[in-house]
Amino acid sequence: MQGDSRNMPSTMRAAVLEAPGRLRFERVPVPEPGPGEVRVRLEGCGVCASNLEPWAGLEWMTYPGEPGGFGHEGWGTIDAVGDGVDGLKVGDRVAAVSFRSFAEWDIACAQMVVPLPGSLAAEPFPGEPLGCAFNIFRRSDVRAGQTVAIVGIGFLGAVLTRLASEAGARVIAISRRESSLVLARQFGAAETIAMDDHWRIVERVEELTGEALCERVIECVGRQWPLDLASELVGFGGKLIVAGYHQDGPRHVNMQMWNWKGIDVINAHERDPAVQLQGLREAVEAVASVRLDPRPLYTHRYPLERLGDALDATRDKPDGFVKALVMLG
Repeated sequence: MQGDSRNMPSTMRAAVLEAPGRLRFERVPVPEPGPGEVRVRLEGCGVCASNLEPWAGLEWMTYPGEPGGFGHEGWGTIDAVGDGVDGLKVGDRVAAVSFRSFAEWDIACAQMVVPLPGSLAAEPFPGEPLGCAFNIFRRSDVRAGQTVAIVGIGFLGAVLTRLASEAGARVIAISRRESSLVLARQFGAAETIAMDDHWRIVERVEELTGEALCERVIECVGRQWPLDLASELVGFGGKLIVAGYHQDGPRHVNMQMWNWKGIDVINAHERDPAVQLQGLREAVEAVASVRLDPRPLYTHRYPLERLGDALDATRDKPDGFVKALVMLG
């Protein structure tokens, strides 16, 4: 292993989810990287909507969790490198896909780490959700001239709005909060609709499309009604892209409508590490080149000791909220 152990502490702060809605903060040993791994001194970690299920407590989950557990949107600086790692070195500032990042250090597989260029120095970079957005966009197969409805404008929906509009599509953004609709317009949406009444929304999209509906509909909420709504908005032969995180129980789908319309249904969650890394690399390039500026989306920041508040804000979405970052550096 390569690294500078001088003045290196033996323990670190880490959050432990000890029960639904309850955290404790411990000092635990600083982890050591094994072969093919790097250790990252974390500057911060984003809070993901997928964190809300363990925070709420579902019947199949067990507690307490691992120290730092369920944090997976970290970025920071490599301070130790395991054997067999090429192309990464101590001192590299990186975004990583790792899984115990609500702590001061985390271990990442070297193949799931992307260096951040100097142009992003000191900028927060929750790489996993940015990479996820680019992978979803690729799976969506958005083309110039299409009408694309995006249901749910949070962090993911806003990034997808930018990517789709940049690709030459007309984006119809649909979301519950007025602040989200303002954000969608800032990120390139041509039309915005308040997500309040199911059939009023369908009728408005029909008006905007001459009753053809949409070639692409991307659902970004992860709940039953937005999924139902998204299904209604897909035109004949179009694509329904499920980007929302549906992990709180089974869903009912209108298979008759899907079949009659002849639509493609795409579950756009990637589990192939190589594809996850591809999206992360694309995100780094896009942000470094100023093609995408995600900074307006980082609306709330918290120290590690207020992780519970960050989770509550992610669940409750106070006015103006888009994404919470837990700052560790």
